[in-house]
Amino acid sequence: MKKNTQSDLTQHPPRSPRVRLGGFVHLPRLIDKARAHVAGTVGDYRYDCGMDQHFWAFTGIKASDFIKPVRAGRSDSQLLAWVLKHGQPHRTQAEIVQWSAWFEQRAPSAVDGREFFNSAAAKLAPKREDVSTWFELLDLDDYVSYGGQP
Repeated sequence: MKKNTQSDLTQHPPRSPRVRLGGFVHLPRLIDKARAHVAGTVGDYRYDCGMDQHFWAFTGIKASDFIKPVRAGRSDSQLLAWVLKHGQPHRTQAEIVQWSAWFEQRAPSAVDGREFFNSAAAKLAPKREDVSTWFELLDLDDYVSYGGQP
């Protein structure tokens, strides 16, 4: 039987946090990490990291609850339907779009966050001056980690 590498984050990165599902940024990436977590192929990624916790806070869903339909093998569209059904409060499409726009443009604000961000960006691509949001840093990290040149 052929090994399913779709969720193997030791072989490729999760989807970009910019990719949307049902208007939610980060949800496809979170799904990829959850599937890899279940499969034991999460590699250096972490399910329920700080970025994931922003999604949980917005939707009112717990990481431990979300992993259950992931374990059951639900598709992306089924997982989106689950999020929309179980999220509290129930979010309108306008709220989802507004939150996603905010999250996509989010930059480090706390001192320790800025220090971590600047250090990581300097290690990944010391000559780049165009990395200023968390999503940009994640995309760069994914690219460089799998052999791309900054």
